[in-house]
Amino acid sequence: MTRIRLSDPRWRPAEFLVGTTIALIALDAGQGRFLSDITAFSALQLFANFGPVALGLGLTMLVGEFDLSVAGMFSVAACIAVLTGVTSPALGVILAVLTGLAGGIVQGVIMTRLRLSSVGVTLGGLLVFNGLAYVMTQSRSVPYAGVDVAVAINNHIAGIFSVRSLVAIALYVVAGVIIGVTRIGRDLTAIGSDRRAALIAGVNVERLVIGTFAVSGGLAALSGALLGYSLAAATPSGLSDILVPAAAAAIIGGVSLGGGTGRPLGIAIGVLTLAVLRSGLNALGLSPFVTDVMTGGILVSVAILDAPGFARFARRAAFRARSDRAEAGADKAVPADTVPAKHGGS
Repeated sequence: MTRIRLSDPRWRPAEFLVGTTIALIALDAGQGRFLSDITAFSALQLFANFGPVALGLGLTMLVGEFDLSVAGMFSVAACIAVLTGVTSPALGVILAVLTGLAGGIVQGVIMTRLRLSSVGVTLGGLLVFNGLAYVMTQSRSVPYAGVDVAVAINNHIAGIFSVRSLVAIALYVVAGVIIGVTRIGRDLTAIGSDRRAALIAGVNVERLVIGTFAVSGGLAALSGALLGYSLAAATPSGLSDILVPAAAAAIIGGVSLGGGTGRPLGIAIGVLTLAVLRSGLNALGLSPFVTDVMTGGILVSVAILDAPGFARFARRAAFRARSDRAEAGADKAVPADTVPAKHGGS
């Protein structure tokens, strides 16, 4: 039988989600504010907001890189969709996603061909995409005339879902199958674990890294475009606060900043943890800043649990506990009448 341990990274995302849910239920104190369809719908809407972004960012982290440009792509894609999708919403989404794919490919090619750090390249991409968003909108909020589209993608489905949340869930299912079943997942993990060894093993590292950044850009663009339709507006600054929650969700979901560790299911649980936390605290009427404090606490907990020193401490503590139990069991197993009696001299 497999033991579930807090220090086991495979179970940690689920443990944080369960712990967050239990804490919010306790804070609710049976008033029904947290356990409601409205809160569930709100959590899944948040899942749709930054879930796809966290998935793409998590995949770049899996190969040992980091895509800072997702925040800029998220904003510019919303602007593209709102400006070009008035008569055809599908066209706006397609153009936005193509822009995301192209931006990811260009950054990936620059990194792999010139052997540059992903942080520097994608930081430049972030500034470029943000600048394009300001130029396209002339530094103002742009309304979207397709109000019927906004209503349609925000309508409740089965009480707690919407079109956007179902799209986000479908993306995670597809990514989970690809990463978990195909060779692509094994190759991405190999690249993040040891890039030189992956090259020796015949993995096309350059192509996969470029493809990963293309997927990251495309997912960020799709999420931004759908959110722009959902809000019936796009602004170059109002949609940029996406990088921190996406990165936090990926880390909580078990993706290592060093690469080689992570899976889409864990990222999904990390996103859901933050979404439940935000919507739950909002339902309880607490300040939004409490969310930042609790998210920071969770991230610090993850860092501590990932520390090599903590792993050694946990192993020593477990060994001592087993030794103490074994000694206690041995003491109980010795009957009192087996102790040799002392005989006095004659």
